[in-house]
Amino acid sequence: MVAIIVPTSLHKMGKLCYFFFPLMISYLLFLQMETAHGSTDLIDEIDDVKGSIIGAIVDYSSRIGKEEKVAMEMAIENFNSQYTDLHIDLLINSSQGEPIQAALAARELVYSHGVKAILGPQSWEEASLVAEVGSQSHTPILSLAYLTPLWATQRWPFLIQASSDQSAQMKAIAAVIESQEWHRVIAIYEDIPSAATGAVLRLSEALKDVGIEIGHLLPLPPSASSSSLNEELKSLKEGQCRVFVVHTSLQLGVRLFETARKMEMMGEGYVWIITNTIANLVHSIKASTISSSMEGIVGVKSYLNETKPEFKEFYRRFRRKFSSEHPDEDKNEPGIYATNAYDAAWAAALALKEGNMRGGQELLDKISNTKFEGLLGKIQFHDKKLAPANTFQIINLVGRSDRELGLWSETATESGFSANLAQFVWPGGPRKTPRGWTPLTDEKSLKIGVPGLSNFKQFVEVVAQDGNNISFKGFSIDVFKAVEKRLPFALPYEFHCFNGTYDNLVRQVYLKKFDAVVGDVAIVAKRFEHAEFTQPYAEPGLVMITPAVRSKSSSKAWLFMKPFTKAMWALTTFVTVYNGFVIWLIERNHCSELRGSVLNQMGTLLWLAFTTLFSLHGEKLHSNLSRIAMVVWLFAALVITQSYTANLTSMLTVERLKPTVTDIETLKSSNSMIGLSRGSFVAAYLKDVLHFDEKNMKNYSSPEHYAQALTNGDIAAAFLEAPSAKVLLAMYCKRFIKAGPTFQVGGFGFAFPRGSPLLHDITQALLSVSESGELKELENSMLSSEKCLDVEDDETSSLSPSSFWMLFIISGGTSTFALLAHILHHKLIKLHDPTSEPKTIWRFFTAVTKFWLQRTRTFSRRVSDVELPRSSPNSGT
Repeated sequence: MVAIIVPTSLHKMGKLCYFFFPLMISYLLFLQMETAHGSTDLIDEIDDVKGSIIGAIVDYSSRIGKEEKVAMEMAIENFNSQYTDLHIDLLINSSQGEPIQAALAARELVYSHGVKAILGPQSWEEASLVAEVGSQSHTPILSLAYLTPLWATQRWPFLIQASSDQSAQMKAIAAVIESQEWHRVIAIYEDIPSAATGAVLRLSEALKDVGIEIGHLLPLPPSASSSSLNEELKSLKEGQCRVFVVHTSLQLGVRLFETARKMEMMGEGYVWIITNTIANLVHSIKASTISSSMEGIVGVKSYLNETKPEFKEFYRRFRRKFSSEHPDEDKNEPGIYATNAYDAAWAAALALKEGNMRGGQELLDKISNTKFEGLLGKIQFHDKKLAPANTFQIINLVGRSDRELGLWSETATESGFSANLAQFVWPGGPRKTPRGWTPLTDEKSLKIGVPGLSNFKQFVEVVAQDGNNISFKGFSIDVFKAVEKRLPFALPYEFHCFNGTYDNLVRQVYLKKFDAVVGDVAIVAKRFEHAEFTQPYAEPGLVMITPAVRSKSSSKAWLFMKPFTKAMWALTTFVTVYNGFVIWLIERNHCSELRGSVLNQMGTLLWLAFTTLFSLHGEKLHSNLSRIAMVVWLFAALVITQSYTANLTSMLTVERLKPTVTDIETLKSSNSMIGLSRGSFVAAYLKDVLHFDEKNMKNYSSPEHYAQALTNGDIAAAFLEAPSAKVLLAMYCKRFIKAGPTFQVGGFGFAFPRGSPLLHDITQALLSVSESGELKELENSMLSSEKCLDVEDDETSSLSPSSFWMLFIISGGTSTFALLAHILHHKLIKLHDPTSEPKTIWRFFTAVTKFWLQRTRTFSRRVSDVELPRSSPNSGT
């Protein structure tokens, strides 16, 4: 027997019960306490009279309730048909979606009809009150609510969670959003306790785990009117974010999408993602509604294996029964709620059978130990709970229905999509992934805060011009402009000066006074509470700068090469060999030692060239031409060697810069004063991390002030961020020096609101500027513009050819003159007596030429063999 009972006493309190939910619980507890003393005896009497009855509470006005009712009835009918030796009745009570009515319906089922167990209800707001009734009366409650707190079964010992927890769907949604590279979403949810404290919290945690920010939370009353929805959507449309995650009931969701369509928010560029509260009921939505108001929506749906023979039989019978009972419904297919209700009813009936129709604690134990293969798979309770759902369908609403894009699942070790997702179809029809946010327009440009009290004007300088005009200059400004040029879209912006601390400047982003911050703003953990930062565009680090003292440098392995530049070494070698060649050519006819084989003559030539640097060889020379070349070159060699010796000696004895303080422990032990930038994070770091006494810290506001304080001894050291230290050392290159380790903290970056859709593109463009070398060029330009103010120059530099050009010209010219005179002299001898030509000279040159030509021909043949394949003897050309 199946009966439907619909209490109507509190039907008109629907809206009020939501607002006075805590008072209703107190009222219900009061009623239960009044009847607690006689409840057990009454139930025992009913057990003896009425037999075995299972109660159920559903929202008969909703599609979920209708499906659950039909499925429960089918389960009990099938059970009675299979087990003919016993009979179980089902009493169904409608809650009309009101928690207080669900509680009263439960009391009526328990105390008036003596049910052994209660199935449902579907919402946690109703289930929590029904669970209280069940615990007081020792009646097992098989809750069908998906979002049940972990502590619920401990608070109400007779509560059994007969539906799988669906919290993992939020991870599936986060995975979908992450796969499309969106970084900020807006969450729209129905303003009921289970959503506000359960679903939205888990969605936020899942998104946070993959680095996605919820930019705005929009709660909607369950009975929100079209006009109120219009106002809420209007405010969302004025913002930039275009990715919306919707967690509402089906009725509210349909109204929301119809309103969005009227406001042209279901078109290209918008992204709508629905949770399973709507996706699980897509099969019941009219085709016309999907095609007109929900086209392109992506959803996460509870997985249901529709290939099992048991489900196919259930599917066929359900459609027939549902159509007969609800002819007004356009669609009659069952969903996850129907199959869940069927399995819950079967579990309760099976436990009654195994417990010999007895209720109370014995029935609770039997249900907890129930094991069977249901429509949803293996049904088995652990700690009075079904195993959480770990597989979900990713669906896309296209045309007049939905289509599956893929599956997402989670195991103990990993989670992810089972395969690559199919092609998405987004609202408006495009298949290309929407950007997820809309660029700013000229009417609403980006409002950027710039620090007006920057200590180093090289990074940010705010200059007041005629009237109210203000110009912004500096390295940080130039970097941002370079980044803006590399963005794939136009980004209108306006700079606004802010005269306050850097922490307060970043806080203005959180307070929505600024859309971004550009300047020499350090990236530190404290500031992440109010904003997010791009990739650093200036190296991180905190360094210590101290006055420099002089110390002699120690020798180095290759220091002997330092007195001359590479060009000087090359030119000296060339002129030496050239002069040696001239002397060898002139003297070879007069000295048998200079003749012989080619290799012997080449070795003699080199020996003669380099030994002239150290001795005159005047007694061995026979030609006046060679003597002239030798004397001039020896003079040049003398000057060069003496210059080399003097420069090397200077380098070995020159004084180098050395810090006056080498570590921070010396500063702390001596209670020395230290300097730091006004308004920066450095003060807190020095105090909290490096443990400096705050009394020993002084604030300074410019490089000149630092230089004056260090020079006068007002401070023993200055602690600066690495980029600022570069500027100071570029300005005072001889007076100060970096000392001690570099503390890895800070680094300059641009600040944006948490989850800003611009952050990803700005960071990508910044990396492009860095990798292209433009960032380094901007930094070098800034540093090179700072001329060193220390005029003394004690450092010895390497000697270059510019210091010896005239010497090389005289020596080379003299040798060239001697060579030409020698050649001319032999030409005249040849004309007077042709037979007197020195054949050995030409034999030498001929041998060298033949050797070179032979190597050239060999190389040419090898190239020909590679480029041109050889022809066979019989082939023609």
